[in-house]
Amino acid sequence: MTPHSLSQPVPAPRLEIRNLVRHFEGRAVVDDVSLRIQAGQVTCLLGPSGCGKSTTLRMIAGVEMQDSGEIYVDGKLICDTVFRVPPERREIGLMFQDFALFPHLSVAENVAFGLNGPREEKRARVEELLERVHLTRFIDGYPHQLSGGEQQRVALARALAPRPRIMLMDEPFSGLDNRLRDGVRDETLSLLKEEDTAVLLVTHEPEEAMRMADEIALMRGGKIVQQGAPYNVYTRPVDRAAVAFFSDTNVLRSTVQGALAQTPFGQFLAPGVPDGTEVDIVFRPQHVRLDFDRQGGGPLPTPSDGVAARGVVTRARFLGHESLVEFRMDHDGSVLKATVPNVFLPEEGRVMWLTVRRNRCFVFPA
Repeated sequence: MTPHSLSQPVPAPRLEIRNLVRHFEGRAVVDDVSLRIQAGQVTCLLGPSGCGKSTTLRMIAGVEMQDSGEIYVDGKLICDTVFRVPPERREIGLMFQDFALFPHLSVAENVAFGLNGPREEKRARVEELLERVHLTRFIDGYPHQLSGGEQQRVALARALAPRPRIMLMDEPFSGLDNRLRDGVRDETLSLLKEEDTAVLLVTHEPEEAMRMADEIALMRGGKIVQQGAPYNVYTRPVDRAAVAFFSDTNVLRSTVQGALAQTPFGQFLAPGVPDGTEVDIVFRPQHVRLDFDRQGGGPLPTPSDGVAARGVVTRARFLGHESLVEFRMDHDGSVLKATVPNVFLPEEGRVMWLTVRRNRCFVFPA
């Protein structure tokens, strides 16, 4: 036997959507969106409000019909523009930001709401899930007796009770305060992984996507503009807007000559860009290095940090885990931002020299 014949067949994605399109009032709200999610994988649809994230989720759930495109679960077609499996038969769980618990039902009855079968089996499944979300003591209580975080965990248990193959989550943690959010989010992710559920999470918060996702699909204007592991989406952004979605940015404008863009920080490589093309050199505040003024001079140029440019501190603020310092640059009066770990609060008017890490800069057409 050849090594190839011994290889295992690649399983079909738990969820696959192909070329989904949805129009509202003549405008493509979802425009040719395709995704593949394996069992146990968490994918985040990340993007600003109104970019088509929630509409995509509703089409997968079956509460909205696409104008074109196909949806598959475990390799089987569940919906196109002709054939359609009803929402209740898709084995897809839903979680929303408002929890949507029934106030007149007990915690146990809420969790059991979507279950079929003998009463004993349903009770056993309810007890199992409430134990896993650490809420067994509230089994006979009611939603109004629970905190927001506890209600969200009941909503998770209810969504998982029928053992869905796919979980769709629309901004599920936005109703929780910051102290609760991280803990509930991590517990939720752990439980979904244990159940081997494919998860599609909608969020507009980059930090949430980076924390939860195995893969991020960045949406803008109804399209997925970039898709990949969080590290790759963050460190190899497709355009200037993709950089800015994850963090503050600094931007230098320059014109390419001989595949080089000249700036006060030295030259930047722009291979393949025609002469005369305007480009934006984009870099994040955490990749700015600061040096004190040494009798009117700054640090010597280096290959990794380029040439130092002089700026004057206009504002400095401590943000808890880092300090943000803003500078008015000598060369053109523009404002650049730098972040420094821990506490660093130079006084307004202080002269400093800034350099930029060459391997942390992105060059895009202006």
